[in-house]
Amino acid sequence: MPTLILVRHGRSTANTAGVLAGRTPGVALDERGAQQAAALPGRLAALPLAAAVSSPLQRCRETLAPLLEARPELPLHTEDRISECDYGDWSGRKLAELSDEPLMTVVQQHPSAAAFPGGESMRTMQARAVEAVREWNARIEAEHGENAVYVMCSHGDIIKSVVADALGMHLDLFQRVHADPCSVTAIRYTRLRPYLLRLGDTGDLAALAPREPGPDADAARDAAVGGGAGAP
Repeated sequence: MPTLILVRHGRSTANTAGVLAGRTPGVALDERGAQQAAALPGRLAALPLAAAVSSPLQRCRETLAPLLEARPELPLHTEDRISECDYGDWSGRKLAELSDEPLMTVVQQHPSAAAFPGGESMRTMQARAVEAVREWNARIEAEHGENAVYVMCSHGDIIKSVVADALGMHLDLFQRVHADPCSVTAIRYTRLRPYLLRLGDTGDLAALAPREPGPDADAARDAAVGGGAGAP
């Protein structure tokens, strides 16, 4: 079966503003995010990509734009099921204020029980994303063969939930997974089991350096809902 290259979108204006964007329209890449997207074709240059699949949201389409420009023969498909989690009434709110919501503890500690007011549950989010990946695997294999490689651009929580499924982890453990903006996560699917080949690879290990303690030190111990802004 194919190898899936999962790319989280580049850093967005919502990431740097500390806002949970969700499906809010008009959220674009910021300057650094555009630079990350511009570097993506070089990072993937050695891979014979069969197709590109994108979340319909602007920040994902902008992330793939340089890759598609560099490879005009690469077909692009839009897939609604890998769109960002529907955070409902939380969408567009500051993460700092959401940290005081009682639901945030559930999101962090028991995400399989979390359902966003006016939005969807995290179980539903994972189920639709995994279903999409499985169906795209079958389609890519049928059209391009079992050794095909394809790229899918999506969002932090979506990628984390797909990784959890690939590793056989319960959704309640998915907050232990992290993917920075424009990071690459690679999963090779086989008939019997998936193999996680890369997780959150940015090509730069500077993000692993210890960070100076600051006013948000306590919040930094929690998983970043929506994926976070990456290293400063």
